[in-house]
Amino acid sequence: MNRRTFIKTSAGATLASLLAKSNLSTAGGKSLEKIGVQLYTVRDLMKKDFTGTLEKVAQAGYKEVEFAGYFDHKPEDVRQLLTRLKLQAPAVHISIDVLRDKLDIAIQTSKTVGHKYIVCPWLSQSERSLEHYKAHAALFNKVGEACQKGGIQFAYHNHDFEFEIAAGKVPYDILLAETDPRLVQMELDLFWIKKGGQDTLAYFAKYPGRFALCHVKDMDENGKMVDAGKGKIDFGKIFAQASQAGLKHYFVEHDNPEDPAQSITVSCQYLKSLKF
Repeated sequence: MNRRTFIKTSAGATLASLLAKSNLSTAGGKSLEKIGVQLYTVRDLMKKDFTGTLEKVAQAGYKEVEFAGYFDHKPEDVRQLLTRLKLQAPAVHISIDVLRDKLDIAIQTSKTVGHKYIVCPWLSQSERSLEHYKAHAALFNKVGEACQKGGIQFAYHNHDFEFEIAAGKVPYDILLAETDPRLVQMELDLFWIKKGGQDTLAYFAKYPGRFALCHVKDMDENGKMVDAGKGKIDFGKIFAQASQAGLKHYFVEHDNPEDPAQSITVSCQYLKSLKF
């Protein structure tokens, strides 16, 4: 799935079903203070109506957004719109090519919009050898240092291919081991790590404090991506370890929802009901 190519629904029976899946009977008393959404989920809507889509995002109950492009809108105009809608935008996805060639511009734009994190979201097929991952780790350290000087934190977002073992090694582990924790944080995609056959909690334990952000997307019994609360991922169990992981931001995402507006609404309702 290539990122570069790039809201009120029925609350009755649907919400009841979601609640049933949230294991409330054994849950604690914690809940998410702020729920965010990765705007890649509603990219097609944003292309048609940038302002209207962000208004619907706010109406759905989200407090934070993560950008994956501004659709030709000026950074200062985006900042003003976010302020009007009482939305914060802690993070933005920026391609590795821009990080290599136009990092200064990316940092300045991010500061103008109000981002706290710049996240690299994707590596192309041609850049996934072990040698490439080592080179990426070195690049990420340099990018992270430049970002910190600009008052921004750098992070990397995974898919499942980072967990494909090569020569007895897990590429994602190389990225974690060979990057400076102060300079490079991780945005853990909770669907893709499971798709990659890995244990989220094991990574929290092995690399505490590295996972400042996460993508909240669910998986059904057939391994298909579904709205949060409609699958089998135990988000409560994961979020209960937020302190260990270092989690600060939770962004709902669905890569290809049939109805993006409904998808983000249902997921937000679920997460608001979730106790852990």
